[in-house]
Amino acid sequence: MTYCVGMRLDRGLVFMSDTRTNGGVDNISTFCKMHSWEVPGERVLTLMSAGNLATTQAVVSLLEERGKAPSDRAPSILEQPSMFQVARTVAQTLRDVISQHREGGQQAQAFHATLILGGQIADGPMRLFLIYPEGNFIEAGEDTPFFQIGETKYGRPILVRSYKKDMSFEQAVKLLLVSFDSTIKANLSVGLPLDLQLYEEGTLHLGLRRRFDAEDPFYTTISQGWGEALTNALDSLPDITL
Repeated sequence: MTYCVGMRLDRGLVFMSDTRTNGGVDNISTFCKMHSWEVPGERVLTLMSAGNLATTQAVVSLLEERGKAPSDRAPSILEQPSMFQVARTVAQTLRDVISQHREGGQQAQAFHATLILGGQIADGPMRLFLIYPEGNFIEAGEDTPFFQIGETKYGRPILVRSYKKDMSFEQAVKLLLVSFDSTIKANLSVGLPLDLQLYEEGTLHLGLRRRFDAEDPFYTTISQGWGEALTNALDSLPDITL
């Protein structure tokens, strides 16, 4: 399992993903689940994945291969004219990979994966999509300003309660770290390090990329501070009269 969040703000996009992949309690590995592409001044794309590792790696490899020689390996996400067309290309690639597993006689359900795609192309709007294994997708908007994939339930309450579209990047990163810390403490299938990617709308350049590991002092401060804040908040609430 995994946990990834893509968040749309007034200022731009914020992406965060964990890196844990496991095939049992004695087979835990670390893989990057966040991939970005940039044509400076023309387009920025970020993709995060949850689900079967073989499927997601195949999808990313196909997208990378087409991007290296787009004239020979169309369709390329580096040539599509809009974010909508990029989403269609990524969705079709995901569906094709899962279909190939099915044609090979394997149980397609075991090879399912879900993706979050975000970015901006030229003068088009900044957009954020959630792509399903079936190859369809939805877009973030006013009512659904962020997407979660993977092990979503433990980290969702803090996002629902505290997200504001006009929050700063700094506030958004703090919020996401709390969401991920809550998930990590509740589920062993999600774990450090965490990857962060920022994109500021209109720049058409990738923003800050950072990895938080278990020894990161900022992550440690957030984790410990959140635990203490919860304890203090609980203590401040009135006791029931018995």
